[in-house]
Amino acid sequence: MKIIGLIGGMSWESSALYYRHINKMVHQQLGGIHSAQIQMHSVDYDPIVEMGRVGNWQGVADITTDIAVKLEASGAECILICCNTVHRIADEVEQKISIPLIHIADVTGEAIQKAGLTKIALLGTKFTMEGDFFKSRILQKFGIDTIVPNDADRDYLHDAIRNEFCNGIFSDSTKQHIITIINKMVSEGAQGVILGCTELPILISPEDCSIPVFDTTLIHSQAAVKFSLEELAVV
Repeated sequence: MKIIGLIGGMSWESSALYYRHINKMVHQQLGGIHSAQIQMHSVDYDPIVEMGRVGNWQGVADITTDIAVKLEASGAECILICCNTVHRIADEVEQKISIPLIHIADVTGEAIQKAGLTKIALLGTKFTMEGDFFKSRILQKFGIDTIVPNDADRDYLHDAIRNEFCNGIFSDSTKQHIITIINKMVSEGAQGVILGCTELPILISPEDCSIPVFDTTLIHSQAAVKFSLEELAVV
């Protein structure tokens, strides 16, 4: 079993999901009382959020790269950044390590392509929805067009992620508002929706939506397990 390196704490709410998903899937595949081999470095997220807010993405890259290098040195055989937004600097991290970085957009794009969809709604922080690091990557690699909510809805999602989800607040009123946003995207031609914030799946489930849901936290975790168990027999 290969050792999975997780850069977590961004936020710790979703990092807990990663840990649960990965261990549950390893147990399901190997049986017995097997669990995953994981090395996780969990950051203090507040300083990183502040760096992003003021546009200091080089600072975010320096911190994340340093962690990835240390995880590799301590035996990790792949790296996952457990946050969609921080993938803005994933290419810089990848250049500094010699083990695979499993990119959240790549594995999500593969899942969407496998489902045969070509136009997808993308929800997440404003950095994810408005930046190109996710949208351009899945367009260029998989031919998938993304659409994002309007300005007001992007502001709402960003504020909910930062002020509620990262503080462990998951309210029914916020859930209903986000479902309304998703329904608007359906009316604009979205064939599916990417939950492009790793906390969103805590609040929104596939049963809440009339279109296919692509849970980046789960998809990313599945890719980590596939990498870890690639050469092991499934029981």
